[in-house]
Amino acid sequence: MNLGDLAYPDVPEKAVHVLPLGATEAHGPHAPLSTDTLISVGICERAAERLRDEVAVLVLPAMPYGVTRYGSAFPGTVSISEETLRALVTEIAESVGPLVLVNSHFEPEQVDTLRSTGLPLLDLTRRKSAERLTDEFRSGSCHAGRYETSLVLADRPELVLADRMTALEERHVDMPAAIRAGQTDFLAMGMDQAYCGAPGESSAEEGRETFETLTDMLVELIREVAA
Repeated sequence: MNLGDLAYPDVPEKAVHVLPLGATEAHGPHAPLSTDTLISVGICERAAERLRDEVAVLVLPAMPYGVTRYGSAFPGTVSISEETLRALVTEIAESVGPLVLVNSHFEPEQVDTLRSTGLPLLDLTRRKSAERLTDEFRSGSCHAGRYETSLVLADRPELVLADRMTALEERHVDMPAAIRAGQTDFLAMGMDQAYCGAPGESSAEEGRETFETLTDMLVELIREVAA
């Protein structure tokens, strides 16, 4: 299921490959820098497991770096350029069979770059996908908030600092509107702790439910590619 765990004689000749894409970026004072990457990996592994008896799915080692400029004021944030991201993704695609991109880092330049590759993409920023997700996600105020923190709690609860999480007040920031207005970093958006939304309301139960929906969407996409 995970390509990097296999010895080469055990790699199936025909498989759909899925590439988890994320970022290394500040996600509030309570959640790990790897939040986006962990979410993408969780979606991919669940989809591969669900399709085990139907389609051979190989989860590639995750790409933990993305176009990540908005959080540049915070320690630990690492960014690559659009050109580097495009080159990495397209060259990986040339090395494997059918490839599906699974992205959980929604900085517009990241999303636009992935779309430009023309590869199948689980694009949660599309309206038809967003409508299937939580109220907070649809509000656009969800960076390190209830949506993302719940997903991390579902898979890696030890990485969430619960005492900090529960102390954070809800903070509404309409990130899409702020971006349209030309604000290009978290501080300008009023996110002085690199979060928005309601992380204090997060739960592993919500995370598991959201993972089920995300897995549904990826399974549908993989089936299209396999067909």
